[in-house]
Amino acid sequence: MPHGHSHNHGQDCGHEATDVDHALEMGIEYSLFKKIDMDNLECLNEELEGSGKKVFKAYENRLNHADFVQSDADEELLFNIPFTGNIKLKGIIIVGANDNTHPNKVRLFKNRPKMTFDDARAKADQEFELTRDPRGEIEYSPKVVTFSSVHHLSLHFPSNFGDDATRIYYIGLRGEFSESHYHGVTICTYEARPNVSDHKNEAFDGVNRTIQ
Repeated sequence: MPHGHSHNHGQDCGHEATDVDHALEMGIEYSLFKKIDMDNLECLNEELEGSGKKVFKAYENRLNHADFVQSDADEELLFNIPFTGNIKLKGIIIVGANDNTHPNKVRLFKNRPKMTFDDARAKADQEFELTRDPRGEIEYSPKVVTFSSVHHLSLHFPSNFGDDATRIYYIGLRGEFSESHYHGVTICTYEARPNVSDHKNEAFDGVNRTIQ
């Protein structure tokens, strides 16, 4: 019996270690919330002002139900999410309750700041039918070609599974981040003394980024 217990205990430890490693890895990958310009993030139709910002949090806090956003007048929610640089969006996780308040669709718009619900009637760059995911175990994968250079992301949740209000506990964003470079004075100085080889490299880099 002692041997059996020891063997099982060893298996459990291995399993726990794997879970911890996975959680750490996911926490690192789902860290784009740190690159959101929170001061300018907007959530339209939120019941409590400022609550929409609180669903963008660390992966390990995704099951913390103390912070959430709930829609007000109807079931729609619209997030306008500006970033402090450019991102390549690779994954989204959306956590709601295991009931009818969970959104059943999300529509993604790239680089359209200050969207309104009227603007959201336009064709989305991509949309996903959502499954109830109270534990944050389902990842949706945007088209990398479409979402490879994003400085502003809008997420429109038009409906839920049948409730009057939509409630969201967590929105996780996975991808790559790169700094934006806006150096007006530098560009002027650079253009005043053009270097042909530099411009060739610049053109090549631009094509490279587009292909990615």
